[in-house]
Amino acid sequence: MGTLPVFRWRLAPDGYATRRQLRALDLRPGGQDVAAQLERPRRRRGPLIAYLYRVDLAKPVRPMTPARWAALAKANTARRTCPACRRDAGYVIPPSLGMCGTCAFPDNSPSLRSA
Repeated sequence: MGTLPVFRWRLAPDGYATRRQLRALDLRPGGQDVAAQLERPRRRRGPLIAYLYRVDLAKPVRPMTPARWAALAKANTARRTCPACRRDAGYVIPPSLGMCGTCAFPDNSPSLRSA
């Protein structure tokens, strides 16, 4: 494999797109190798690099099947379930806490506050 063509930021020719741009067109790289790269210079650090793929070789995005929807729902439910009290927190539990707010901070629970 030779070297990749390098373009300056915002100066890539037509026919190339990043992953996000492909996704906006309902496309995916589809197994193709990176075709080129963009470089955005920065001060005091290395350049930002974005990889480009050819639009003509991109494939359509695979549709969501019922099994994929079920797996996604199950994964999201697991992210919302507190491992300490086994309740649905109603929000995605932050990894920094590792448990719901009620279990992480029992002093601030509403049942202990009495006026």
